[in-house]
Amino acid sequence: MKQILILAYKLLVNDKGKYTALLVGTTFSVFLIVQMTSSFAGILTKASATVINIGASMWVMDPAASNTVFGSIPMPDYVLDAVRSINGVKYAVPLSVSAALLKLHDGTYQAATVLGLDDTSLVGRPELAAGDIDDIFHENGFIAVKDEEFPKLGNPTIGTEFELNNYRGVIVGIAKVPTGTLYGTPTLYTTYYRAIQYIPSYAFTISYILLEPKTRSDIPYIKQEIARLGYLAETNQEFQNGISNYLKYKTSIGTNTLLMTVISFLVGLSICGQTFYTFILENLEHFGALKAMGAKGRELVYVILFQAGFTAVVGYGLGIGLSTLLITAAKLRLPEYSSRVTFTNLGLAFVMVLVIASVSGYAGVRRVLKIEPFEIFRG
Repeated sequence: MKQILILAYKLLVNDKGKYTALLVGTTFSVFLIVQMTSSFAGILTKASATVINIGASMWVMDPAASNTVFGSIPMPDYVLDAVRSINGVKYAVPLSVSAALLKLHDGTYQAATVLGLDDTSLVGRPELAAGDIDDIFHENGFIAVKDEEFPKLGNPTIGTEFELNNYRGVIVGIAKVPTGTLYGTPTLYTTYYRAIQYIPSYAFTISYILLEPKTRSDIPYIKQEIARLGYLAETNQEFQNGISNYLKYKTSIGTNTLLMTVISFLVGLSICGQTFYTFILENLEHFGALKAMGAKGRELVYVILFQAGFTAVVGYGLGIGLSTLLITAAKLRLPEYSSRVTFTNLGLAFVMVLVIASVSGYAGVRRVLKIEPFEIFRG
C-alpha cells in the first residue's frame, strides 16, 4: 500500500499544470468561504458587543427589545423593584443605553453611545487601561472606550472635556473591552443617574435590568416570574443568540453571506471536479497499466482518493493561510474591519473542501474502474 500511495503522489505532482490548477481551485474556494463566513462572524460579534462587554448573567427587557441592544424600550421603575423581590435573585441593577450627540473640544460634533451604570455597584464596568474607576463619581465624569471608534472622539486623554446637551463632560478614564461595536459610534460609560440627567429620555429611564441569579437552577423560575410581569428575561448567551438570529434570518446580511458562500463552494467544486477528471483521463494509460500488472480495483480507488484528498488538504491549508494573512493585513490598515476567524468557520470550510474532494474523486473512480487493460494496450 505504501508503494501505491507513493506512486499516486508522483503521478499527481508529475503533471505540474494540472496539479497547480487543482490547488488554485481548492485554495480559491477555501479562501472565499473563509472570507465570507469570517466577515459574517465578525459582524455577529460586534452586533452583540454591548452584551459581551457588560457581561451580566441575565438581562431583563421589554419583549420587543430582544433583537438589538440599541432598540431598548424603557421600563418603569416598579419593574426593578419587582425583579429584586423575586426569590432566587441575588441582585438586580438598572442600565441606561442612550444615543447622544457630543460637541468635542475642537468644536466638531460626534454621535456616541452612553452607557449608564448603577451608581452603587457599577455592575458591568469595563476594565480600565488608564485612570481610576472611582473617578467616574466625580462631577461630569465619563469613561471612554478605546476601540476602533475611539479616534472619532479625537483620541481623548484623561482630562479631555466635551459637551453633551449643554452639560460639561470630562474623560476620567480610558477603558479596554473584549470587542468593539458594529454601528460606528464610540462608547462612553458614566453613572446611571448622570446618564438620565444629561440625556433627554422618555417618562421611563431604565433601558435594561442587569440581574444575577443566586444559582443557575433559579434561572427558569426567575424567567417565569418576570414573564408574569409582562417582560422578558434572558441569559447573556440567549441575548447574544437572539441578536445573531435576527441578523441571520431577518436581515439581508445572512442571506447575502449564505449566497456568497454557496457560490464560492460551487466555483471550487466546478474547477476542481473538471480539472481532476481531466487529470484522470490524461493518466488512464497509467491506471490501465497498474490494472494489467495486477492492481486490484480498491487499490486504484485508494490511489484516486489519496490524490483528491492530498490536493484538498494542501489547498485547504493554503486557503486558510491566505485568508488569515489578508484579514490580519486588513485589520492593521482598517481597525474597524470586523472579520473574525472562528473554529466554526474553519470546520465549515473543511467540510466543504472534503465534499469537493469527494465529488472530484467519485468522478475519477467511476472512470478508472471501467478501464479494461487490453483497450489501453490496443490503443
